[in-house]
Amino acid sequence: MTDDPYGDEQLVHLYDLDNPPGEDHSYYRGLADGTSKVLDFGCGTGLLTRSLAAPGRVVIGIDPSPTMLGYARRQPGADAVTWIDGDHRAVAPTGDVDLVVSSGNTMMHVAEHAAACTALAAALRPGGTFAFESRNPAARAWEQWTSEATYGERDTVAGHLREWLELIEIANGRVVFDAHNVFEDGHDAVYRNVLYFRSAEEITEDLLAAGFSNIVIEAGWHGEPLTAESRLLVVRATK
Repeated sequence: MTDDPYGDEQLVHLYDLDNPPGEDHSYYRGLADGTSKVLDFGCGTGLLTRSLAAPGRVVIGIDPSPTMLGYARRQPGADAVTWIDGDHRAVAPTGDVDLVVSSGNTMMHVAEHAAACTALAAALRPGGTFAFESRNPAARAWEQWTSEATYGERDTVAGHLREWLELIEIANGRVVFDAHNVFEDGHDAVYRNVLYFRSAEEITEDLLAAGFSNIVIEAGWHGEPLTAESRLLVVRATK
């Protein structure tokens, strides 16, 4: 599997520091209450995945980055999770999963969105839930992804770091940008991101085609109503 954009060990070690547990993790853990089998799709470093582990619960983490999964497997509590290298094609159609979560805007990295929704539906039991979040394209977040607006410097476990974003391309909801990370030795670790911004209507269409129903899209982790200006789409659907 490809490691883009998270194939640099230095950057992976910083990932959890830059993406600590918050309201999103609390939301997904709440959905996991009472479940016996949970799949974390696009689990990355496994920070959320490991927190989902509980006595009597099977937890599976799937990610296409061997580097991130390698890091996840070395963390405390990793033995309580089954880790799988791969994308949606690695999802087993077992039909017995209670909950699929996909945090950190993972679904925005998925080019084959409809196919991924179908694969995840096949893993879920009837009545099972698929939950994820995505950025609302109407908020046009990419307009702020310039070097001037995003430049910053900080001290990290890897030393002093200078960083900024550089927008490369925007076309039909596909946004490409480079994240620059210049370390003390002058090395610029550049990782290219490709994000697919999908509207609530586009997401709903793919979920319905995959066999989901009772689709709820909210604007936050506490059930905030969706508006045209909402920056976040929090999606929950039932198989």
